[in-house]
Amino acid sequence: ISSSSAHKDLDEESCPICMETIVVNKKKTLRCKHSFCSDCLEKAFVYKPVCPTCGELYGTLKGTQPDGGTMEVTRNASPLPGYEKYGTIVIRYYIPRGIQKVRVQTQGASRTAYLPDSPEGRLVLGLLRRAFDQRLIFTIGRSTTSGRNNTVTWNDIHHKTSTHGGPTHYGYPDPEYLSRVRDELKVKGIE
Repeated sequence: ISSSSAHKDLDEESCPICMETIVVNKKKTLRCKHSFCSDCLEKAFVYKPVCPTCGELYGTLKGTQPDGGTMEVTRNASPLPGYEKYGTIVIRYYIPRGIQKVRVQTQGASRTAYLPDSPEGRLVLGLLRRAFDQRLIFTIGRSTTSGRNNTVTWNDIHHKTSTHGGPTHYGYPDPEYLSRVRDELKVKGIE
Protein backbone atom coordinates (compact mmCIF):
# COMPACT_ATOMS: atom_id res chain seq x y z
CA ILE A 1 0.00 0.00 0.00
CA SER A 2 1.34 3.37 -0.92
CA SER A 3 1.37 6.03 1.76
CA SER A 4 -1.10 8.13 -0.24
CA SER A 5 -3.69 5.31 -0.42
CA ALA A 6 -3.26 4.56 3.30
CA HIS A 7 -3.80 8.27 4.03
CA LYS A 8 -6.91 8.28 1.83
CA ASP A 9 -8.38 5.31 3.79
CA LEU A 10 -7.92 7.22 7.06
CA ASP A 11 -9.69 10.25 5.58
CA GLU A 12 -12.67 8.08 4.59
CA GLU A 13 -13.35 6.48 7.96
CA SER A 14 -17.05 5.65 8.43
CA CYS A 15 -19.02 6.66 11.51
CA PRO A 16 -20.35 3.50 13.23
CA ILE A 17 -23.58 5.36 14.09
CA CYS A 18 -24.71 6.93 10.79
CA MET A 19 -22.43 4.82 8.53
CA GLU A 20 -21.45 7.97 6.56
CA THR A 21 -17.88 9.10 5.97
CA ILE A 22 -16.67 11.13 8.95
CA VAL A 23 -15.83 14.71 7.95
CA VAL A 24 -12.33 15.36 9.29
CA ASN A 25 -13.17 18.59 11.14
CA LYS A 26 -16.34 16.97 12.63
CA LYS A 27 -14.56 13.86 13.94
CA LYS A 28 -14.62 12.99 17.65
CA THR A 29 -12.27 10.26 18.92
CA LEU A 30 -12.91 8.94 22.42
CA ARG A 31 -10.21 7.77 24.86
CA CYS A 32 -11.16 4.18 23.92
CA LYS A 33 -9.93 5.12 20.41
CA HIS A 34 -13.32 4.78 18.67
CA SER A 35 -14.23 7.66 16.34
CA PHE A 36 -17.60 9.14 15.35
CA CYS A 37 -19.16 12.18 13.75
CA SER A 38 -19.29 14.70 16.60
CA ASP A 39 -23.04 15.34 16.01
CA CYS A 40 -23.83 11.59 16.06
CA LEU A 41 -21.85 11.10 19.28
CA GLU A 42 -23.52 14.09 20.94
CA LYS A 43 -26.97 12.63 20.18
CA ALA A 44 -25.92 9.17 21.40
CA PHE A 45 -24.56 10.60 24.67
CA VAL A 46 -27.92 12.29 25.36
CA TYR A 47 -29.41 8.79 25.46
CA LYS A 48 -26.56 7.12 27.37
CA PRO A 49 -22.99 8.36 28.06
CA VAL A 50 -21.18 5.27 26.76
CA CYS A 51 -19.12 4.55 23.65
CA PRO A 52 -21.60 3.19 21.10
CA THR A 53 -18.97 0.67 19.94
CA CYS A 54 -17.44 -0.80 23.11
CA GLY A 55 -19.68 0.48 25.93
CA GLU A 56 -16.96 2.33 27.90
CA LEU A 57 -18.61 4.83 30.24
CA TYR A 58 -18.10 8.58 29.75
CA GLY A 59 -19.80 10.47 32.55
CA THR A 60 -22.36 9.49 35.14
CA LEU A 61 -25.09 7.02 34.29
CA LYS A 62 -28.58 8.01 35.46
CA GLY A 63 -31.27 5.37 35.48
CA THR A 64 -35.04 5.30 35.10
CA GLN A 65 -35.83 4.25 38.66
CA PRO A 66 -39.10 5.85 39.78
CA ASP A 67 -38.86 9.04 41.82
CA GLY A 68 -39.47 9.24 45.54
CA GLY A 69 -38.04 5.93 46.72
CA THR A 70 -36.13 5.24 49.89
CA MET A 71 -33.29 2.92 50.88
CA GLU A 72 -33.27 2.13 54.59
CA VAL A 73 -30.38 0.21 56.16
CA THR A 74 -30.44 -1.66 59.46
CA ARG A 75 -28.18 -4.27 60.99
CA ASN A 76 -28.77 -7.39 63.02
CA ALA A 77 -26.44 -9.83 64.78
CA SER A 78 -27.58 -12.96 62.91
CA PRO A 79 -24.89 -14.22 60.52
CA LEU A 80 -25.50 -15.21 56.91
CA PRO A 81 -24.44 -18.70 55.76
CA GLY A 82 -20.83 -18.41 54.64
CA TYR A 83 -20.26 -15.28 56.75
CA GLU A 84 -20.56 -16.73 60.26
CA LYS A 85 -18.11 -14.19 61.78
CA TYR A 86 -20.31 -11.23 60.82
CA GLY A 87 -23.78 -9.87 61.41
CA THR A 88 -26.20 -8.98 58.61
CA ILE A 89 -26.91 -5.72 56.80
CA VAL A 90 -30.61 -5.49 55.95
CA ILE A 91 -31.56 -3.13 53.11
CA ARG A 92 -35.20 -2.16 52.71
CA TYR A 93 -36.09 -0.43 49.47
CA TYR A 94 -39.42 1.29 49.04
CA ILE A 95 -40.72 2.75 45.79
CA PRO A 96 -44.11 4.52 46.09
CA ARG A 97 -46.89 3.97 43.60
CA GLY A 98 -47.56 6.81 41.22
CA ILE A 99 -47.41 8.17 37.71
CA GLN A 100 -43.93 8.28 36.23
CA LYS A 101 -42.52 10.79 33.74
CA VAL A 102 -43.56 8.51 30.88
CA ARG A 103 -47.18 8.90 32.06
CA VAL A 104 -47.34 5.31 33.25
CA GLN A 105 -49.25 4.37 36.40
CA THR A 106 -47.07 2.08 38.49
CA GLN A 107 -47.68 -0.02 41.54
CA GLY A 108 -45.37 0.67 44.43
CA ALA A 109 -42.73 -1.84 45.47
CA SER A 110 -41.07 -2.90 48.66
CA ARG A 111 -37.99 -5.12 48.52
CA THR A 112 -35.62 -6.41 51.19
CA ALA A 113 -32.03 -7.46 50.49
CA TYR A 114 -29.19 -8.81 52.62
CA LEU A 115 -25.43 -8.35 52.79
CA PRO A 116 -22.89 -9.63 55.27
CA ASP A 117 -21.76 -6.91 57.69
CA SER A 118 -18.15 -7.62 56.68
CA PRO A 119 -15.64 -5.11 55.28
CA GLU A 120 -16.51 -6.14 51.69
CA GLY A 121 -20.24 -6.17 52.48
CA ARG A 122 -20.00 -2.60 53.83
CA LEU A 123 -18.12 -1.57 50.68
CA VAL A 124 -20.85 -3.09 48.49
CA LEU A 125 -23.48 -1.29 50.61
CA GLY A 126 -21.81 2.04 49.79
CA LEU A 127 -21.77 1.16 46.09
CA LEU A 128 -25.45 0.15 46.20
CA ARG A 129 -26.26 3.50 47.87
CA ARG A 130 -24.56 5.33 44.99
CA ALA A 131 -26.46 3.18 42.48
CA PHE A 132 -29.75 3.92 44.26
CA ASP A 133 -29.00 7.66 44.29
CA GLN A 134 -28.26 7.47 40.54
CA ARG A 135 -31.62 5.71 40.06
CA LEU A 136 -30.01 2.48 38.81
CA ILE A 137 -31.37 -0.18 41.20
CA PHE A 138 -34.94 -0.35 39.81
CA THR A 139 -36.69 0.37 36.55
CA ILE A 140 -40.23 0.11 35.19
CA GLY A 141 -40.88 -2.94 33.06
CA ARG A 142 -42.50 -6.34 32.77
CA SER A 143 -42.35 -8.45 35.90
CA THR A 144 -40.84 -11.87 35.23
CA THR A 145 -42.69 -13.30 38.24
CA SER A 146 -46.20 -11.90 37.67
CA GLY A 147 -46.03 -11.17 33.92
CA ARG A 148 -47.55 -7.71 34.50
CA ASN A 149 -46.33 -4.65 32.61
CA ASN A 150 -45.49 -1.26 34.15
CA THR A 151 -44.21 -2.73 37.39
CA VAL A 152 -41.15 -1.83 39.43
CA THR A 153 -38.45 -4.40 38.62
CA TRP A 154 -34.79 -4.93 39.49
CA ASN A 155 -32.44 -3.29 36.97
CA ASP A 156 -29.47 -5.64 36.32
CA ILE A 157 -27.88 -5.25 39.76
CA HIS A 158 -28.55 -8.52 41.54
CA HIS A 159 -29.52 -8.56 45.20
CA LYS A 160 -29.78 -11.34 47.73
CA THR A 161 -33.43 -11.26 48.79
CA SER A 162 -33.17 -14.32 51.01
CA THR A 163 -30.79 -15.13 53.85
CA HIS A 164 -30.67 -18.85 53.01
CA GLY A 165 -31.09 -21.22 50.07
CA GLY A 166 -27.98 -20.43 48.06
CA PRO A 167 -27.84 -18.81 44.61
CA THR A 168 -30.83 -20.70 43.21
CA HIS A 169 -33.06 -19.14 45.87
CA TYR A 170 -31.43 -15.66 45.76
CA GLY A 171 -29.76 -16.36 49.11
CA TYR A 172 -26.59 -17.35 50.89
CA PRO A 173 -24.19 -19.12 50.90
CA ASP A 174 -22.86 -17.75 47.63
CA PRO A 175 -19.12 -17.08 47.94
CA GLU A 176 -18.90 -15.25 44.59
CA TYR A 177 -21.88 -12.91 45.10
CA LEU A 178 -20.06 -9.84 46.44
CA SER A 179 -17.53 -10.04 43.60
CA ARG A 180 -20.30 -10.48 40.98
CA VAL A 181 -22.36 -7.55 42.23
CA ARG A 182 -19.26 -5.35 42.27
CA ASP A 183 -18.71 -6.28 38.60
CA GLU A 184 -22.35 -5.42 37.80
CA LEU A 185 -21.93 -2.04 39.52
CA LYS A 186 -18.64 -1.38 37.73
CA VAL A 187 -20.38 -1.77 34.35
CA LYS A 188 -22.62 1.11 35.43
CA GLY A 189 -19.60 3.25 36.41
CA ILE A 190 -19.85 2.60 40.15
CA GLU A 191 -16.64 1.32 41.73
